[in-house]
Order: sequence, then C-alpha cells, then structure tokens
Amino acid sequence: MSYDNLVIVLAVAACVPVFFVTSGVQFDLGALFADTGAVLRVPMFLAALLLVRGLPAVVYRRAGLSWPEVMASGLLQATSLPLIVAATTIGLELDAIRPANAAALVAAGLLSVIVFPLIALPLLNRSRASAGPWPEGKPN
Repeated sequence: MSYDNLVIVLAVAACVPVFFVTSGVQFDLGALFADTGAVLRVPMFLAALLLVRGLPAVVYRRAGLSWPEVMASGLLQATSLPLIVAATTIGLELDAIRPANAAALVAAGLLSVIVFPLIALPLLNRSRASAGPWPEGKPN
C-alpha cells in the first residue's frame, strides 16, 4: 500500500466514525415519532433515495456489468447520509423544513447506510463467485 493510500485510509477511518456519532447525536428521534406521518415518510424517502441515486446504475450494464453487479452498484450509490444531514441542518436553521420531516430524512439516510450495503455486498460476492477468475489483464 502506498503512503498516499495509507493516509486516505487512516483519515477515513478516523473521520467517518466521528461523523456518524455527531450525526446520531443530532438525530431528533422524538420529532420522528411525535408525528405518525413522519414515520410513514421514512420508507418513502428511502425509496426516493434508491430511485434517484440508485437507478442511474442501470447505465453500468452497458459497461459489461452483470445484473447483480448493477443492482449492488445502485444500492451502494443510493447510500446517503452526509448530504442529508447537512441539508436538513441548514433547512432547520432557516426554518425551511419541519423537524419531523428532517428527522424522517435523516432516518432514511441512516437506514440507507445500514441496509443497502447489507443487501449489496452479498450480491457482489455471489456475482464474483459465479463469474470465476478474471481474464488476463483485468484487475481483481
């Protein structure tokens, strides 16, 4: 591993947990469960993330990826928390979004970073196992 890659790995390993802890601390669970409609919006927001950020992965099929690889790519692309936390924080500061909606969006983002990789990684592993060894010249 090169020095540059090591620095990146260490920076990500240090920063990502701090981000998740601070975003979890700011998560207003009370606002989410105070409004039944907000709880019902969580799956809708999760589906919207998958549609808007995941669906474009269909283009990867033209690049030669298998359907399980395309689905896994779409799921991994659809994970989103930093942008949602930043946008909802700004929206709350400007009184442009209700706390219940902000909580529902953050809950959907949290679920996306937990659930989508859990679904995507087995798809990738199954696809790689069925594909066999890579042809010469193609990296692992």
